[in-house]
This record gives sequence, C-alpha cells and structure tokens, in this order.
Amino acid sequence: MRLTFQSISIGGMVVKNRFVHSATHEAMAAPDGQITDAIIKRYATLAKGEIGLIIPGHLFVHLFGQAHTGQGGIHSDAMIPGLAKLAAAVHDHGGKVAFQLAHGGRQSPKALIKRRPLAPSGHGLDPVSLDRPRQMSNEMIKETVQAFVSAAQRAVEAGADAVQLHGAHGYLINEFLSPFFNRRKDAYGGSDENRFRFLGEVVAGVQKVLPKGMPMLVKLNTNDFTPGKGVTPDLAAVYARWLVEMGVAAVEVSCGSYYGFQTIRGDIPVAELAAGLPFWMRPVARIKMKLQAPANRFQEAYNLEAAKVVKAAMKAAPLMLVGGMRRLGHMEEILAAGHADMLAMSRPFIREPFLVKRFKDGKSTAAACISCNQCFAAMFNHQPVRCRYNSGGVKND
Repeated sequence: MRLTFQSISIGGMVVKNRFVHSATHEAMAAPDGQITDAIIKRYATLAKGEIGLIIPGHLFVHLFGQAHTGQGGIHSDAMIPGLAKLAAAVHDHGGKVAFQLAHGGRQSPKALIKRRPLAPSGHGLDPVSLDRPRQMSNEMIKETVQAFVSAAQRAVEAGADAVQLHGAHGYLINEFLSPFFNRRKDAYGGSDENRFRFLGEVVAGVQKVLPKGMPMLVKLNTNDFTPGKGVTPDLAAVYARWLVEMGVAAVEVSCGSYYGFQTIRGDIPVAELAAGLPFWMRPVARIKMKLQAPANRFQEAYNLEAAKVVKAAMKAAPLMLVGGMRRLGHMEEILAAGHADMLAMSRPFIREPFLVKRFKDGKSTAAACISCNQCFAAMFNHQPVRCRYNSGGVKND
C-alpha cells in the first residue's frame, strides 16, 4: 500500500490516510457566523472524496476576532447545532473533522467588529483591517484565552474529532509569536518565552476541556514574510518543540501573512515585490495589482525545507505539511524520507474535491490545480470560494 494511504494515529484519533484538507475560508457562513447548508454540502462532498482529515475554514472564537465576511463562528453556544451538522456530514462519509479555532487580531476589519481591532501591540496601520490596532490589556488577553477555551468546549459538544489552533497567516496567535508584530515589553513580549506565553495559556486551557484522547493540533507559520524580523523556521522549531512538550498532538506548518501587501508601491520592481511575498500570495498580487508575472513562479512543496527544520525538533509527533503539494509521487517521497507525516492541501481540493479518491483509484497522479489563485480573488470579493475552472465544484468521482 502507498504510504499516502496508510492510516495514522494522532492522539486518540485514527485517520484513514495521510491527506488533510487544510482550513480554507469558504465565505459561505451566515452574517452571524452560523454554518449554512452550503458549507455542510461542501464538506460532505470532500469527505465523500475520501480525504482522511478535514479542517474546515477558520472559526472565530470571539466577536472581536471575526476576520472575514461569511466566516463561520464558534463564539457562542448558538453555533453548536450547525457545527454538529457539519461534523455529522463528514462522519457520514468516513472522514474525521477538526475545527480550527481562530481570532483575527489586527486583521479583523473594523466594519465587522464595530471597534478598533485588537493586537499584542498597537503599532502600524494594518493592510487588511486598514486601521491601527489597539494594544490588548492583560484583562483582554485573559478574556481572549477564555474565548479559545470556550470555543474548544463547543467543538467537543458539536462532535469534532479534534481542534486546531490557528497560529499562522498574521492572525492573533501568530501576532503574539512574531517579533515583528509583538513589540510588548511585559510578560507577553520581549523574548521567545514571553511571546509564546499567550499560545501556551490557550493550549493549557484547551487541554482542560478536551476529553481524553481528543487531540489538539496547532497551525504554525515557519516564515512570516513581514518587512521586519518575524517568525523563521528556526524560531518555529523552538515553538513546535515547546508545543509537543505541552502535549500538542500534531503541528501543521505553513507560511506568510497579508502584511507583505503593505510594502506594495508603484515604484517597487516586480521581482522585488515577488521576493517580499509568500509563495501562495504571489499569484494574488498579480491578479489584484495587475502586475506582470514575476520571474519566480509557483514552487512545489514550498514549505518543505522549513518543515525539515521543524520536524527535527518535534521528535515523534506528526507534522502536517501544506503548501504546493501537487504530485502524488512527490508526496510519497516526502513521507518516505520522514520530512512529514501528513500532507495538507487547500486549492487543489477547491478544483477537485474527489482528488484523493482519484489518486486511490489510479485515475490521477497529480492535482489539476494550476495555482492561479482566482479562488482567493473570489474570497476577497466576499463571494463563496470556488474554482474558475470548475464552476460546478465537483470533479468526476
């Protein structure tokens, strides 16, 4: 049997294969964050396509942490029935589901949250929220930690198999972890240990409400791609080691933040602009800014080298690798070399929800996704995520 189709145990959760649907904002939720029939249908289809572990789009844990129009919520008990239907739909087709708990931090638009966004530090005009964030007080930090804990309890009640904390892409947890975003001089900033404190408190609190055997996962940036010093692979490895020592069951490694857009000016050469953006955002820049394609085009498995650094610090804990996974043969090589234990994808599953089944049945050896990122363009325009080249949303099963 191919390594990609061997089962794996993460804590007390057994996943039937090594494929993960990496959390992807759907822009399909109701205005108050309620899960809609469209979201349930999307993940039922993906589960039918035999993806082992499905992580739906990030769910905001607090009203002040909503990051997008159409984002799902897990901030109140009223969300539980819809989330339960979503979990059941995945289970009905043999999949496992992990709810991703998130807070937008400085990237939460004022129009959504009706106040200035919150962040570890109050410096700079954020390129996403278009506002200067308010530095969180210690009381606000404690309230937000509790919001994550309460959200995890709701995930348990809704029937999730696992929870994942979103610590990447410039959102609140990533902001606390990053020296670029976090300029605090108190117990929550100024050193690696202090910048980790917020996430450590969230992890410790969530552990208390998860039943025995239910795994906690964390998504980490390995590169922030900010104009100043942010999270690097070496720092991510330190954080990953601390997380595993605390009992986190698995880490998903990613990269990038929207903050790269703040450096976009008309006088910056295209090649220099491309070098300052994470790989997954370069096509977005070409679309949104109508720039010519930079010389450095799509790179396959662009987080692999960083993953090797992080994996070495994690010992036996599973690592999930996302970013530019396209060829089945290459995925097999990565697993065989021990650089990763699970393979996560986002955009390929937007175009081909049945991709894993096609791999399994020998009908395909590579994803059809061309990484044009026009699925992102739809999201930025508050439209449901979709593939331009597969408007129906379903590839032949």
